[in-house]
Parts: sequence; structure tokens; C-alpha cells
Amino acid sequence: MNSTDIVHDLIEKISIEILHFIRKHELTSQDRWVSAAFIKTTLHLNFVAVPKNNKQYGQKGWFFAIIARLLEDRGLLEYKKTDGKAYYRTIH
Repeated sequence: MNSTDIVHDLIEKISIEILHFIRKHELTSQDRWVSAAFIKTTLHLNFVAVPKNNKQYGQKGWFFAIIARLLEDRGLLEYKKTDGKAYYRTIH
């Protein structure tokens, strides 16, 4: 397996684990919508995304956003925004 295959395999594993996490927390969420903030905070998915020498604006949720989009593109996750807050739920 080459480096590209290994990295994409790890991304796939992360995606599926996050999907399982969301599905688990849908049971206690209104209309199954799980807050993106809850997901990112609980799984510690906020990271600083710029080199140390650049201006830091704090941790951001870019990593989760990428994973969520990959799951959306595969038809496994849906997204909604309400009052400026993002929510996700699985598609059965």
C-alpha cells in the first residue's frame, strides 16, 4: 500500500467513526439533529490550521467540516443551519 492509499484509508476510518458517533447521539437530540459544536467539542476536533509563524486566530473546526462534507457527498450525512448554528444527522 502506498502513502496515498494509507492516508485515504485513515480518512475513511475517521469518517466512519464520526458517523457512528453522530448516529449514537441522534437518540438524545431533537429530531435527531446533532450540533456541530457538540461533535467538535466532544471529540476534540478543533485545531489551529495555520503555521506557527502566521497570525493565529485560535482553533477552528476545519477538520470536522472536511470529514462532514465527505460523508455528505457519499449520501451518509445531512446538514442544516438554524440561527447560525450547524447541525448534522445521518441518512438511514
